[in-house]
Amino acid sequence: MDVFTMVVIIVALGIGSTIVTTYLKTRAEQPRSAASDAEIAAMQEDIRRLKDRVRTLETIVTDKDRALAEEIRKLA
Repeated sequence: MDVFTMVVIIVALGIGSTIVTTYLKTRAEQPRSAASDAEIAAMQEDIRRLKDRVRTLETIVTDKDRALAEEIRKLA
């Protein structure tokens, strides 16, 4: 390997690492947009409502009176 080639490779590696480091720093420092915060809040509200609905449905399905009424209906 020629000395000139080694110098070119070393310089290219140095410049490349600087570019990658700068890119990663600027990407990490970018604030999250307000739209994404609003979307997250909307999704959390949807999850809360869905959990409430599931809880209500579980109550209906596991209700003893409903099970008794179902058994009476089957007998009739």
